[in-house]
Amino acid sequence: MLTSTFVLLQGIGAVTERRLWQEGLLDWQSFLEQPRVAGLSPDRKSWYDRELTLAQSQFDAGHLHYFALRLQSREHWRFYETCRSRIIYLDIETTGASPQDGDVTVVGLHRNGHTTSLVRGENLTVDRLQAELDHGTLLVTFFGTGFDVPYLRAKFPTLQLSMPHFDLCFAARRLGLRGGLKQIEREVGIERTPAVRGLDGWDAVELWSRWLRGDRDALDLLLAYNAADIENLVPLTELVYKDMMSRFGPPSVGSSPLSTPLGPGLPR
Repeated sequence: MLTSTFVLLQGIGAVTERRLWQEGLLDWQSFLEQPRVAGLSPDRKSWYDRELTLAQSQFDAGHLHYFALRLQSREHWRFYETCRSRIIYLDIETTGASPQDGDVTVVGLHRNGHTTSLVRGENLTVDRLQAELDHGTLLVTFFGTGFDVPYLRAKFPTLQLSMPHFDLCFAARRLGLRGGLKQIEREVGIERTPAVRGLDGWDAVELWSRWLRGDRDALDLLLAYNAADIENLVPLTELVYKDMMSRFGPPSVGSSPLSTPLGPGLPR
């Protein structure tokens, strides 16, 4: 999808991008092969050719930060296929207060089928967290742009977190889905184990308090709850991405919608 993206060019928005796709210009190479494009002056076509040639070289070199700077955050879903093997799924738990008054208690990270739990007072340090994040090229969260990432930056000011960020919360809203992660999971048929089913963020705060009072089982349950949050992001991301491609991607790969769309559908 990334090499089919034209909205990174100045002056091209979603409507023009879709027109280019409909005219058969489904990726950068097909655009570059055309000597002229309807609606573009020769000078603008030449300018765009130079920009896309540069974009292709950046893509080939793996410089994804180049595209993250040129795409609105709502379009970072386009990184999914390119980064699939190096996605970091992330979710944090806190003491329930603001970053000024509270603390991060658990950072859960999931990559390539493996979940890592970093716990305050045990193995949660800025160096360890940075090392885990450095394995990824795309961050996936649910409302991480509004909560997890700002909280981490407030508590760990030296943390470098500049990779593209696919926030499922806002992508789901574009698809007509509302509510929190657990409500959306139920709507699309993603299950949780009985041990953590029904737990929420406030339960996570209480479980941490119980752990501080010496209840080891409380920490085990907290980690299981956090792991469910991040591990369930994996199938949800796949579903959301497929529906985003169906509704907002180029016709060659986006013309076969899911048999059961995730939401009521939005006009393109």
